[in-house]
Amino acid sequence: QVQLQESGGGSVQSGGSLRLSCEVSSVPYSRPCMGWFKQVPGKEREWVATIKDVNGIRTYADSVKGRFIISQDIDKNTLYLQMNSLKPEDTAMYYCALGRRINWVDCDYSDWGQGTQVTVSS
Repeated sequence: QVQLQESGGGSVQSGGSLRLSCEVSSVPYSRPCMGWFKQVPGKEREWVATIKDVNGIRTYADSVKGRFIISQDIDKNTLYLQMNSLKPEDTAMYYCALGRRINWVDCDYSDWGQGTQVTVSS
């Protein structure tokens, strides 16, 4: 059973920055994807960013492009989300996820953390 644990959330003012971390117990997939998602009460979970095994390909939701950076530290089994120029609309519970790449583009996420809250005030 893969375990993921997010940390680094908090409350910041608009324009501020946070770095979320996700410690992963193991990555038992030959073609792994790791990603970040966000969710607010009453809304569907939204994809934020993904990093894939192939050349560390990184993709982002349009809403965070140019502001967020997804990265990983293989030695530490840790995924990061650097969040810059935060906006109130970024307020959400952020979840990290691990899964398998099922083709060149798509990932099947199967393992999830418990989430870390990010609150951005105007």
